[in-house]
Amino acid sequence: MEEKLRIGITEKPKSITQWIVLSLQHVFAMFGATVLVPLLTGLDTAVALVASGIGTLIYIACTRGKVPVYLGSSFAYIAAISVAGSANGFSSAYVGLMVVGIVYVIVATIIRYVGNAWIKKLLPPVVVGPVIITIGLSLAPIAIQNAGLDGSKGLAAPVVAIITFATVVIISLFGKGFVKIVPFIIAIFVGYFSAVLFGLVDLSQVFVDYTFLQLPNFSFVGTYQLDFDAVLMFVPIAFVTIAEHIGDHTVLGEITDRDFITEPGLENTLMGDGIATFVSAAIGGPANTTYGENTGVVAMTKVGSVYVIGLAAIFAIVLGFFGYIQAFITSIPWAVIGGMTIVLYGLIAGNGVKVLVRSKVDLGKMRNLIIVATMLVIGLGGAIIPINDAINLQGMSLAAVVGIVLNLVLPDEVEALPEKVAEEFPNEL
Repeated sequence: MEEKLRIGITEKPKSITQWIVLSLQHVFAMFGATVLVPLLTGLDTAVALVASGIGTLIYIACTRGKVPVYLGSSFAYIAAISVAGSANGFSSAYVGLMVVGIVYVIVATIIRYVGNAWIKKLLPPVVVGPVIITIGLSLAPIAIQNAGLDGSKGLAAPVVAIITFATVVIISLFGKGFVKIVPFIIAIFVGYFSAVLFGLVDLSQVFVDYTFLQLPNFSFVGTYQLDFDAVLMFVPIAFVTIAEHIGDHTVLGEITDRDFITEPGLENTLMGDGIATFVSAAIGGPANTTYGENTGVVAMTKVGSVYVIGLAAIFAIVLGFFGYIQAFITSIPWAVIGGMTIVLYGLIAGNGVKVLVRSKVDLGKMRNLIIVATMLVIGLGGAIIPINDAINLQGMSLAAVVGIVLNLVLPDEVEALPEKVAEEFPNEL
């Protein structure tokens, strides 16, 4: 199956220079979202970077280096962390997130002994395709907003975003050799330079409040009193993110032509994700989750090497201690990130369409059409089912639940219905 990738999952890049550049590409892809979660919740950004790197290495170990996944800060727990942090202090949020990691491990253990055949029954292509489309398109408004294409940021931001986007496209289509597989690295520097020209970056302020070496503000478990008050707020979200986990691995499987749910198995991928989240919370970081941005990089560059992902994880850990590098990456304007993610998020959605096409899902059948149509409207229409003050079932997770239920309850269409009607009512037809 490796022929679908320029650099296979178990292959190393040809040179150290290639390896470093390809890994940095993943660092740039994950950085904005990974630090945004702590910025929104009040957690330490450097700890989040270190936790994402450590979590990714844990995941690689648990999956025996068979899945090119990068783990970054999860957005699903932002509300719960904020509510718990303001009400009881972050110690209760850390405990809640550690319990989430334990829930993942328990579910992984159950799957290890029961098997995962039920996953494919619950998630056939007619459900998986729309889930993947929803993952990509639900992120589309974020890309558009970051790019300033919603009219909220004047003219400079959209121009910089378009320059960045155009750089990615031109290199991906016309680039030769190694240049062709690093479109995002090149686009970031082209976009950054254009952002400076258009006044979106003030170089005199980039390194203000940063020092060359900075120690992350770790909050190690055991240095505070364990507070279980918020556990019931966090646990239900775990099942929502488990659904996202399955969806993300299905997307990556489609991109790389692998079935990661079977090999290395959902029990191992969930185990890696769960232990990573537990460790992250144990040092004062947010929950970890598989990152669509990095999956998009794999899709665009056709580089699926776990060695590249692993080095990116090491870079993330190092970044947590080097203030000036953090400062530079943090100074990259959202317009540049938006220009890149227009491509990245669109690629994810496109792979959902490929699932439907390659699996030959017959949308001429009303049953299949109803499932797909309903999932897309629910997933992209902003439907929300509130569970409690901090938990909502929405977006891809809600669409997945609706798709699973519809697939189980809607009967297969009877192809010969007209003939049966003709036999029973010959005079009426």
